[in-house]
Amino acid sequence: MIKDTYESPLSSRYADKEMKYLFSPDMKFRTWRKLWIALAQSEMELGLPITQEQIDELIEHADDINYEVAAEREKLVRHDVMSHVYAYGQQCPKAKGIIHLGATSCYVGDNTDIIIMTEGLKLVRNKLITVIRNLSAFAEKYKALPTLAFTHFQPAQPTTVGKRATLWIQDLLMDLEDIEYQLSKAKLLGSKGTTGTQASFLELFDGDHEKVKALDKKIAEKMGFTDCFAVSGQTYSRKLDTQILNVLSSIAQSAAKFSNDIRLLQHLKEVEEPFEKNQIGSSAMAYKRNPMRSERIGSLARYVMIDVLNGSFTTATQWFERTLDDSANKRLSVPEAFLAVDAILNLYANVADGLVVYPKVIEQRLRKELPFMATENIMMDAVKKRGADRQMLHERIRVHSMAASRVVKEEGGENDLLQRIAADDAFGVTLPELEAILQPEKYTGRAKEQTEDFLANQVATALAPYSDIATEQAEINV
Repeated sequence: MIKDTYESPLSSRYADKEMKYLFSPDMKFRTWRKLWIALAQSEMELGLPITQEQIDELIEHADDINYEVAAEREKLVRHDVMSHVYAYGQQCPKAKGIIHLGATSCYVGDNTDIIIMTEGLKLVRNKLITVIRNLSAFAEKYKALPTLAFTHFQPAQPTTVGKRATLWIQDLLMDLEDIEYQLSKAKLLGSKGTTGTQASFLELFDGDHEKVKALDKKIAEKMGFTDCFAVSGQTYSRKLDTQILNVLSSIAQSAAKFSNDIRLLQHLKEVEEPFEKNQIGSSAMAYKRNPMRSERIGSLARYVMIDVLNGSFTTATQWFERTLDDSANKRLSVPEAFLAVDAILNLYANVADGLVVYPKVIEQRLRKELPFMATENIMMDAVKKRGADRQMLHERIRVHSMAASRVVKEEGGENDLLQRIAADDAFGVTLPELEAILQPEKYTGRAKEQTEDFLANQVATALAPYSDIATEQAEINV
């Protein structure tokens, strides 16, 4: 194992092999050869003097790439595409003269980038589906468990543990919609030539515009796409990279929100991420159970959210039909974003599948705050049953609440608001009667029903098209 050379932690520690292979040199160069075959086949079908024997030779050597020959050639000519054209030609002497016919480097480079990003989005989509399924099972299980809700991280009206999970799911459903929209409009660059005018192909086809247009269509179909960009410079618009990075950033945002909530809940000891039997939470404090997976989600998500700026600046700074200041940036920003999101979703799926809930802690905290939240019910009950003055009761409750709050905050005592109200003749209610009012499920509104409706309608409908996609078992390497 080599230890004296830098390697990306996204590759060595976090992302799965499927995503790493997508952005590997082997995937790139195999796709180049598929594109050269598609180009030659399409040109033959449209009447250029290319033979089936030449096509068969190209197909025969599509996957046994002679990397050493290409590497040696690149040292000499300093051009990766022409080096691989040369290497392919060495294996295919009969087809040598028709490889890359009429094309520019972006024919293989840009079309391959689009193909790889499209496949990457499909992998991301499948993992997103696993996370949604895991969270949906969690939401269903805890749909009726009352818990203290927070606004501004201050105690607010109760909700349920399951209802809170639907908020995480809803963000992911929005991300799933974005992925599907991006996939639905996927287009190849096609065969556009050096400045996007298709002049070289028009020359090859003796000025036949219809054949030049048909060439794009045929190549797209052979590569599994329905269309090509109608116009381009030498490259496809780098806005496509920005759009895809925005989709990945959106997923990162959703995951970071979830991870922050889990970290806060783990601090409250209400819900914890999975903690393995032999896992060490702290090198110094053996008792600690740090939310390390959630922290890693947040850490990687931050990287992806910042990385999206690369696409934005690259798009904005392309000059006319193309400049090359995109190339080195794309080689870093696009693959790393996909690998990071792959890692984020692995972690997200793992955490969502193993969340540990502590109902007693949840109930204890809720009951400490519930008397404050029940005051409106107590006040209205006194008005309805005893004809008391609402404004007068409102003021008395305000005074009692402030006093009870002081006991809790300044003296460290228990919340005695109910005792104060029971002792106030203006309310005409006993302590047992007040305690009977404090059933947590009475204060969660439609949280349980909203969760049921959401899972049965929005989630089920959104996931229905993916019944053939298996739920993945996320493996966390470190």
